[in-house]
Amino acid sequence: MNNKTAFIKGLKDGVPICLGYLSVSFTFGMMCTENGLPFWISLLISMTNLTSAGQFAGTALLLSGGAYIEIAVTTFVINIRYMLMSLSLAQKADPAMPTWQRAVLSFGVTDEIFAVGMQQKGPVTAAYLAGLIFTPYWGWALGTLFGATATSLLPAVLRSALGVAIYGMFIAIIVPPARKVKPVAVVIAIAVVLSCVLRFTPILKNLSSGWAIILCAIAASAYAALRYPAGDEDEPEVAAE
Repeated sequence: MNNKTAFIKGLKDGVPICLGYLSVSFTFGMMCTENGLPFWISLLISMTNLTSAGQFAGTALLLSGGAYIEIAVTTFVINIRYMLMSLSLAQKADPAMPTWQRAVLSFGVTDEIFAVGMQQKGPVTAAYLAGLIFTPYWGWALGTLFGATATSLLPAVLRSALGVAIYGMFIAIIVPPARKVKPVAVVIAIAVVLSCVLRFTPILKNLSSGWAIILCAIAASAYAALRYPAGDEDEPEVAAE
């Protein structure tokens, strides 16, 4: 398969991801505008970040006046999975792919792009990955632009209704695997309990939301790593999102 054919195939494989990103990034753009950010700033954030949950969390902390170290640690914890995905995808990449191409393409590695890339037969070429990343990238950017610019045109009732879309997205992500895989359900339960403790305990409730997210994420994931190590055959595998 030559580079042109591989790139076109990547573009086609990225279309479903692009369509999914449009709706989620629309909500992100709307959130930014609702909190007073100019549309071009929300667009710039989406074009320089492709992190979904990390982008929402980081921007929310930024808007609430979170400290730089708090924002940095929060986004690092949330996005650390991309390091593991990139390492895994690098093993499947074409051996002839130079380091600079790997470094550039690593910017576009997301959960969905990783899943599609790993399902390809044979080595994954730079041309294919470029096409696979191109469509979702612009879907994410354009969705943000549409959400940021359309917010002012929408009625207040509709803006309020769309504001809960991100919560629906998170629920849709965690509920299906939680119903099938016990470790996922346990991690979610631990995170929820810890979050409630940090929210309602008299002294701990003064902790900022950013540090609360960090503590909950580290504690829940650490427990799961110790209790359900990778390769445990007693639990079924979770399909990649």
